[in-house]
Parts: sequence; structure tokens; C-alpha cells
Amino acid sequence: MAAKLRKGDKVIVLAGKDKGATGEIKSIDPKAGKAVVDGVNMAVRHVKQSQATQGGRTPKAMPIQLSNLAAVDANGKATRVGFRMDGDNKVRFAKTTGDAI
Repeated sequence: MAAKLRKGDKVIVLAGKDKGATGEIKSIDPKAGKAVVDGVNMAVRHVKQSQATQGGRTPKAMPIQLSNLAAVDANGKATRVGFRMDGDNKVRFAKTTGDAI
């Protein structure tokens, strides 16, 4: 199945504690159905001090379910993603505006 959301896409969170937050997909795991979005689903991780790093508590973005994410169209609203043929190329497009993503 073709990937509707990819690394680098601007997305909005549809459900959960960060509902309404927007960010960019940093990494994606299609097998688990999860993605890491910059600034969303943050957790505090404790880092041990070493000669190179200071250590302490650092925030880290944790994976979030792909079903809780939606692509953002040109108007800044959540949209579904469709596929169409543009010449010989298969392109993704926003269902709300019809623009290619």
C-alpha cells in the first residue's frame, strides 16, 4: 500500500493529549504504524552525564499512531490524502483543495 504520510510532511494531531498540535514528521515506522512528529507527544528522558554531555532531563518526541495524524493542506486545515496520475507519475493530493502534496 502506498504511504499517505511521509517524512517531512506537515501534519496535525487529531486525537490524544496533543490534539490540534501541528508539526513535521521526522521519522516514520510503517510496520508499527507510528511516526515521530517534531514537538508532539513529548516525554522527559534522563541522560547520564559524560565527558561530552552535561546530562540531566531532556525532552524527546515519542512515536504517535499514524491514525491520529492528518496532513495539513495549503489553508492549514486537516485533509485526507488521495492518489492520482499526473501524466506518468503517481502523485499524492489533498482531498480538500485538490493541490498536489
